Amino acid sequence: MSTLGERIRSLRKLQKMTLETLAGTELTKGMLSLIENNKANPSMESLNYIASQLGVEVTELLEDISGQELRKVLDQAELLLNKKDYEFADELEQVKNLIEPYIPKLTQGYEATRLLDIYGRCLAYSSPDESVALLKKVAKMYEDLHLITKSADIGRNLAIIPFMNHQYQIALDVLLEERKKLEENPLWIDPLSRMDYDYLEAVLYFAVGKNTDAIQVMNDAILYSNEHKIFKQIDNLFRLAAAHAMMEENVEKKDYYLKKLEAYSEFADDEDSKAFIHYANIHYLNTYQKMYIEADALYRKFSLDQINVKLFTPYFQLERAKTLYGLGRVAEALEVFDEVRIPDVVHHPIDLSIFYEKDAYIALCYLELNQVKKAVVAVKVAMTNIEKMPDTPYKLFIHTTYEQVMMSC
Repeated sequence: MSTLGERIRSLRKLQKMTLETLAGTELTKGMLSLIENNKANPSMESLNYIASQLGVEVTELLEDISGQELRKVLDQAELLLNKKDYEFADELEQVKNLIEPYIPKLTQGYEATRLLDIYGRCLAYSSPDESVALLKKVAKMYEDLHLITKSADIGRNLAIIPFMNHQYQIALDVLLEERKKLEENPLWIDPLSRMDYDYLEAVLYFAVGKNTDAIQVMNDAILYSNEHKIFKQIDNLFRLAAAHAMMEENVEKKDYYLKKLEAYSEFADDEDSKAFIHYANIHYLNTYQKMYIEADALYRKFSLDQINVKLFTPYFQLERAKTLYGLGRVAEALEVFDEVRIPDVVHHPIDLSIFYEKDAYIALCYLELNQVKKAVVAVKVAMTNIEKMPDTPYKLFIHTTYEQVMMSC
């Protein structure tokens, strides 16, 4: 946190003022330099003059943290968080370190509230209980500022914290309770935050295996989006719908939602959506059709340089390894399987189940190589991982593979 002199210098430079300009007719350049370097204390009269020259209130100069300083810190924090990076542990640590020195002084005002909000979200990964307590305080601060939409966003994040810890039912209960409170508030009329809640609610219903409820919320959200021409979360909803159709082996619906997603990706120039479409088609060929030659050909049509490396690369690596296994290139498949790592941001049980298949495929590779003991070890890992996941085709595949491997002993 800055001293009085540092705050004066920072504000002067921010406004591109020279020492001479700020000194004006009431101060000398030398005296102002001494003040800025904390070698002289200005009188109240001089302080009023400096504040007038800078166009700020005297209180902003006297505060331990000026509004200008908080805005600068907030801009830095937002810049770090807005990086499109799906392994953001380093960014979160940078943001925490940036904000932490200011925490005792963040008591009121938008900038202070927003910084506490960001800090609370950063804590979700290392100290979830502390994060929840702080975010509840922040929600009240937003309400006092009459920022209901921001408060609504906090409610959503309170549900995301247990979700990240794989406490899916708790996450759903929190979200439904937060949504109930919002819908009882006559000031909450924001359709964008409604879309955020709809999407997360559908995701969490799928996570706890309540597919009927998930489909209802998902379809209602897509209909609401179409009727009101609101496109927030629509890409994620299309992905969710396509993934569910795939698990149901409903080819018509899968193709329909992927085409809708393709239209959105062209309209929004969204590279992540384009990558998902390509991945989904390869995944369907490998997992549901066992059409490995076609999957191999499709994989070669798409460059991995075009994708968000940290999020999508592990998915494509997994599919590539499955294709190689299906083509009988077992040794190559094992090498690629060994490279697959679950991204830090993947927490949904269906996504996790897809990755847990990896060890079942590794077991099949070892069976092909007549290394039964290694196959048994690998398939037991898959079984342990999948045990608490909801019923999906991926869980069924792991159970079937386990039976196949154990029968080979």
